[in-house]
Amino acid sequence: MSTDFTLDSRLAADTVPVGDLALCSVLLMDDARFPWLILVPRRPGASEITDLSPEDAGALMDEMRVATRVMLELAKPDKVNVAALGNVVPQLHVHVIGRFLSDPAWPKPVWGIGESKPYPHHARAQMLERLGALFAAA
Repeated sequence: MSTDFTLDSRLAADTVPVGDLALCSVLLMDDARFPWLILVPRRPGASEITDLSPEDAGALMDEMRVATRVMLELAKPDKVNVAALGNVVPQLHVHVIGRFLSDPAWPKPVWGIGESKPYPHHARAQMLERLGALFAAA
């Protein structure tokens, strides 16, 4: 694995680290309106899933499955959205977002809807602890 990986500054500014899987860093989007994880493969220069080797692409799919199971257990959402867009941040990253029929953006995408609401410190700490336990059990 290359040691040249650096997390995009925009992702770093909007998220809180949860931990690392074999391929991806797992981040929590700091927006309490939506349960929202981001997986970032630690591969320098990758902007598309097709930039990954076949082995890494398989590992990413496995880690997306794990993150989706964690999201289902964490939030019990009506739907889990999984997307790799990269229109604003070109560094390859995958959003795993728990969605509810009652959420403020439903049924539209979460982007561009209202203002982000950072987690209160205690709620963020509880969320990170719960996520750590769920990923450890996955």
